[in-house]
Amino acid sequence: MGFDHFSFIAPLYARVTYSKTDAMREAASLPASGRLLDIGGGTGRVASAIRDLVDEVVIADVSFGMLSHAPRSDVRAVCGASESLPFADASFERVIMVDALHHVLDHAFSAGEMMRVLKPGGVLVIEEPDIRTFGVKLIAIAEKLLLMRSHFLAPDAILKLFPEGEKNVKSADGTVWVIVKK
Repeated sequence: MGFDHFSFIAPLYARVTYSKTDAMREAASLPASGRLLDIGGGTGRVASAIRDLVDEVVIADVSFGMLSHAPRSDVRAVCGASESLPFADASFERVIMVDALHHVLDHAFSAGEMMRVLKPGGVLVIEEPDIRTFGVKLIAIAEKLLLMRSHFLAPDAILKLFPEGEKNVKSADGTVWVIVKK
């Protein structure tokens, strides 16, 4: 295994990044009853911002370093890869993935796992930088130079990962939200 970029940046990550929580609230139809899974949730920056809008929040991330900076009091942190989530089928009413899809090793397996753990009637939201914009193309190049194995997908390619469900795409200010209702 190579250098763990995420453990290295974890102490600063939540301080130098921001979340568009209003957009996520709308995209995920929050507030809602039940459990929310934040896949690739790292330090819990997004989960903490929307914690009061659901009954329970679980963060799943492959980086122990990122999870070690997640708040312990209001969210549950679980180490696990998006390609093989350690949860039972239909465990969550909401599943979100923020700024993480381009970091996973296998997009198709990850999409399948997201749908597997989502309850019928649930909402899945993937928030990603919009690779169609110049600024995000520069970020993609920078992440390649840093050997981060990033692979950004355009919104239509993300939609194709989810053959089932009611799908919608929203975009604003260099960000895309792909919404799938199961």
